Amino acid sequence: MSKKVVVIYSGGMDSYTVLHKAIEEGLTPYALTFDYGQRHVKEVEIARQVCQELGVQHKVIDITSINQIIGGSSLTDNTIDVAQGDYEESNMLNTVVPNRNMILLSLAIGYAVSLKAEQVYYGAHSGDHDIYPDCRPIFLEKMNDVAAVANYEKTEVHAPYLKTDKIGILKDGLRMGLDYSKTWTCYNGREKACGECGSCVERLQAFEKNNIIDPIDYEQPMKR
Repeated sequence: MSKKVVVIYSGGMDSYTVLHKAIEEGLTPYALTFDYGQRHVKEVEIARQVCQELGVQHKVIDITSINQIIGGSSLTDNTIDVAQGDYEESNMLNTVVPNRNMILLSLAIGYAVSLKAEQVYYGAHSGDHDIYPDCRPIFLEKMNDVAAVANYEKTEVHAPYLKTDKIGILKDGLRMGLDYSKTWTCYNGREKACGECGSCVERLQAFEKNNIIDPIDYEQPMKR
């Protein structure tokens, strides 16, 4: 019987690749998706569909109540415009949800302990290091230190693409033959991806660098 692993699966490109990485490694994934009030909640439904197709055990956890005490992010506050343009620190700071990954990983670690799973996978990558503190190597290291003393059972947080950017993640996913039409990246949760927010721009650049056309529909096709 293969080892169990909890995968934090948002429905986006990175976590979609991480989910399949776990499967490729012969692990049995238990996907965990969080509805934290993100305006791009469309990714949650896409996550449901993918897990159903794959036959992966999947839970969607509603933690929208955290927005009563955590604010200041364009991802959860519709009065703040999502930044457009390049995916870089100066442009993307208003997309930071304070302490998000610590909250999500804490819940995922608890789930892993309950399942007797020794690892939690999440999709932090090098392109996020400058923007999101909770995607940096030092955060992962310290999170594992805390997990080691917070539980009797050993549970390790693992980010398989921690030292890889989105271009490299996509390259690995293409090697695995993944269908990226089954992902959602845009921070604006409309019917089509906007093609202009920082998240869309980074995604499109990754496809361009891999010499492949992004299979999803955009409001701004000229941006592709």
